[in-house]
Amino acid sequence: MQDEFHDPLWRQVLSGAQMLFVAFGALVLMPLIIGLDPNVALFTAGLGTILFQVVTGRQVPVFLASSFAFITPIILAKGQFGLAETMGGIVAAGFVYTFLGLAVKIKGTGFIDRLLPPVVIGPVIISIGLAMAPIAANMAMGKSGDGTELIPYRTAMLISMPALLTTLIVAVFGRGIFRLVPIISGVLVGFALSFFFGVVDSVAIIAAPWLELPKFTAPAFNWQAILFIVPVALAPAIEHIGGVIAVGSVTGRDYLKKPGLHRTLLGDGIATSVAGLFGGPPNTTYAEVTGAVMLTKNYNPKIMTWAAIFAITLAFIGKFGALLQSIPVPVMGGILCLLFGSIAAVGMNTLIRHKVDLAEARNLVIVSVTLVFGIGGVLIGTGTGPDDFGLKGIALCAIVAIGLNLLLPGNDSWKNKALDEHKL
Repeated sequence: MQDEFHDPLWRQVLSGAQMLFVAFGALVLMPLIIGLDPNVALFTAGLGTILFQVVTGRQVPVFLASSFAFITPIILAKGQFGLAETMGGIVAAGFVYTFLGLAVKIKGTGFIDRLLPPVVIGPVIISIGLAMAPIAANMAMGKSGDGTELIPYRTAMLISMPALLTTLIVAVFGRGIFRLVPIISGVLVGFALSFFFGVVDSVAIIAAPWLELPKFTAPAFNWQAILFIVPVALAPAIEHIGGVIAVGSVTGRDYLKKPGLHRTLLGDGIATSVAGLFGGPPNTTYAEVTGAVMLTKNYNPKIMTWAAIFAITLAFIGKFGALLQSIPVPVMGGILCLLFGSIAAVGMNTLIRHKVDLAEARNLVIVSVTLVFGIGGVLIGTGTGPDDFGLKGIALCAIVAIGLNLLLPGNDSWKNKALDEHKL
């Protein structure tokens, strides 16, 4: 496929830098929220994108980077099991994509329709967004995720609300490429205000070396951490399918057939597992980059190779990482008030677009129980000690939603639905 494109090298390089710029805000925001090194996230995003291209024969113009769906599970898993064990869970989560890809190869796309119809995916995605809402609110008010004050409330609000407002204005009123970078715009305004109020730690930036290895973390494998994180991978797996369909509609190609959904799922799975091996966040396809592809009408997959190379290069600039880690909590909190709400809105839109009838008892039961289990803090098991097992949050609600869908009468109606019903 790449032989069809004859862009000059300089144009490919420039377009690659532009694609990374579009993805950059969300890419580094996710690791900053969960306490990972953003330089590692840059490295694993670049490496993951290149691995995805190898698996798919460099046929699909997508960029893979940090998945927001894993934020809450990673935060909870880090506190309960430790960082290395959490990375082991992420490595295992990548195999979920591989399993789904294998099932698609053997059973066809009807397998996905039966296992993960909109009545399952919708409430799980809503839970992902709303379960993280308290984290965003605390950060916007200058607190840590658990409510400890880090910055005085008044100062925090004078930083977070302008950052949020800027993000909203650029997202709604921006034109051209600028409409695709609302997160970066919000960060820049919030960071400038943070300097004005004197809450930026410039000492760490000055002390950081120009060139430095990212702070890689080797995984450790703990079956409890694995079972805690793995179920969460189902939601971004469906997000991946929607992303592949979306970029196919932009380029006019059916990537579900060539290179095939099984290959794109395998590529995403390998990218996620490799990210866990280095201590980075799980990867997913980025809708912002798909929007940039649509806007620029540059469908050459080679530009994503250049975007990946730029990401890997930036990962080794120590001062750049120190600058990112110095972004104060209120800046991220203000922007997250929009982003986490947007995730929940995607879930609601999934139910609405597919006309899921909540007057039907079966659908009402699945959605209701999934939301309460996902947001309410229901715990199955004890999970209080290192040898105790407990499921809660997104992992629990994903398993419950899938189980109810398979057990309750009426599931067969989804068996032969077309895959394009999963456009999210």
